[in-house]
Amino acid sequence: MKNLSIKRVLASLVLLFSIIYSLPTFFSESPSWLTSINAKKMNLGLDLKGGVHFLMEVDLDEVVANKSKKLSSDIRSQLRKEKIRYRNFNSDTGKIIIEFADANNYESAEKMISKNYQNTFDFIRLDDNKMNISISDKALNEIRIAAIKQNTTTLRNRVNELGVAEPIVQQSGKTRIVVELPGIKDTTRAKEIIGATATLEFKMVDEDSDPYASESSNAFSFNSKLYYDDSGEPILLKRNVILTGENIVDASSGFDRNSRPSVNITLDGPGSKRFANATDENIGKLMAVLFIESKSEQRIIEGESKRITKKYEKIISIATIQERLSKTFQITGLDSPKQARDLALYLRAGSMAAPMYIVEERTVGPSLGAENINKGKISLIIGLMLVLMFMFYYYRVFGLFANSALIVNILIIVSIMSLIPGATLTLPGIAGIVLTVGMAVDANVLIFERIKEEIRNGSTPLASIELGYKKAFSTILDANITTLIASIILFIFGTGPIKGFAVTLSIGVISSMFTAIILTRILADTVYENNSNLKVEKLNI
Repeated sequence: MKNLSIKRVLASLVLLFSIIYSLPTFFSESPSWLTSINAKKMNLGLDLKGGVHFLMEVDLDEVVANKSKKLSSDIRSQLRKEKIRYRNFNSDTGKIIIEFADANNYESAEKMISKNYQNTFDFIRLDDNKMNISISDKALNEIRIAAIKQNTTTLRNRVNELGVAEPIVQQSGKTRIVVELPGIKDTTRAKEIIGATATLEFKMVDEDSDPYASESSNAFSFNSKLYYDDSGEPILLKRNVILTGENIVDASSGFDRNSRPSVNITLDGPGSKRFANATDENIGKLMAVLFIESKSEQRIIEGESKRITKKYEKIISIATIQERLSKTFQITGLDSPKQARDLALYLRAGSMAAPMYIVEERTVGPSLGAENINKGKISLIIGLMLVLMFMFYYYRVFGLFANSALIVNILIIVSIMSLIPGATLTLPGIAGIVLTVGMAVDANVLIFERIKEEIRNGSTPLASIELGYKKAFSTILDANITTLIASIILFIFGTGPIKGFAVTLSIGVISSMFTAIILTRILADTVYENNSNLKVEKLNI
């Protein structure tokens, strides 16, 4: 009796919880008292709400090339800082060859590089003075993994800027990222935002060299690179990068004192310190802001269609450093307020570690989403009604017990789906609920057939109920555990709709164990606990 009372209390609490937290889903607008206790509607996925789906490929080769360039620039700067003399410095993707003045400089350089870049490079000594260093396989793998994570994080930040409710941004495989934007209507704008790989680089202008002479002779200092401004005039910028977009923690668009579009920048600690030192040392000199964007293009090369990544670089601002700059400053020289807003968004959301291109695009209209919802409702109602009628016809009173448990089971699934952060109901998710409706009564069928068997053996009603639940439990547990394992595997390795199916199936399996074994047992015990002396044939099953 005591155990039955505890079970009743537990079942009452679960029933109350499932009713309260599933209610908002059945209302067009949730009452304020429900929202005050964090009861909310289930989030609808792309196929139910409408929106756009992108499958994006990350160009990991470009990641390695960019990282190699940065490492090469850093090592060259450190060699100069440590006053280690070298004759030649040649760099390529993943590899750097340096020829030093003598063996002593070689040893000093190897010690410095090993200390500052532990486990990053493999060293090969070509001769007494020449060093060949290449990025290790372990470091390359870490670079690729970090790039995927950074791009995924940046995409999430950019999608949040679009104001999309419950978007999906997740890795798919080793090189791809899935982006689903339910409810989005302006797909062109969405593609511009999520596909852009824009960032900034701050560089000093090489005022010691003549850009026109360099342009005509195509020969200029190894430490400089030729660019062109908006008017087509050549400008030499030093290769050494003072600051990149990675050091920007906040950016907002606005207007300067002359009502021209501008972007207000806030730097992180290391960036502000480095920027302050660089501007302090170069007061009165010209500094350029370089806008860099990588775009993927499809081209025919040697008769084959190949995708290449092209980097577009544009000088958006050149200004004389008037004073020491630090944590906050302003960029001007932008073409339009829209360019300022977009640039601020890219910088605020973070820079991409590598360019990406869309390999699959799928759009679902709101009308199709509404049609999918109606079809899902109809399939669920038909399936539920057929199961309810069958169970009542075949098992009578015990069929009513199973039907009550089945309805509670659906309420539990809806309430848990509403509570889980990021859980989204998709069309396959509705299929998972429909499947759960059929699977949930499987357990009751096993139990009821066991109870019938005990009745035929001459057991009393309560003894038949006790033995029926006891003997069927191990079979029910094994069947549900195997189904749960399968759904967990689907969730881990699946994407998008497959995950939605796995989530609803997993919740349904767990809740059906509770409703089929505990809730129906409580109902059966409640009805028959005071009728233990009834004849066997009066057990209505």
